[in-house]
Amino acid sequence: MKKYLLDTNICIFYLKGRFQLADKIEAVYLSNCFISEITIAELKFCAENSDKIEQNRLVVHELQNKIQIVPIIGALDLYAKEKARLRRAGTPLDDFDLLIGTTAIANGLIMVTHDTNHFKRLQGIKLEDWTKAR
Repeated sequence: MKKYLLDTNICIFYLKGRFQLADKIEAVYLSNCFISEITIAELKFCAENSDKIEQNRLVVHELQNKIQIVPIIGALDLYAKEKARLRRAGTPLDDFDLLIGTTAIANGLIMVTHDTNHFKRLQGIKLEDWTKAR
């Protein structure tokens, strides 16, 4: 069975009830979906930077408790290699995006993101965009 790493933008769309993502996650089973520690950090920032801080803190906490979180430690060597390669090529990625993408690669997960053009620069990444009709 396929396993997926949900990018931060997918989590935000899911929490906002957009693109029928709840149905898509249910179709592949929540147990096959993961998020990076970095995504949790980004979602916590979004909550703190919002107009409804307490409400959004709770939403992030609930998501954090129902989906498996993948640590980044296993991706750090790949992160360093990809960061150096992309910098030499003149096509760097933001550190958080690079950490999320290399976490997907290092753990054999398909990365689900709305930013497929952004992440396709990473060698060996498998991408899907669940915001597009299938």
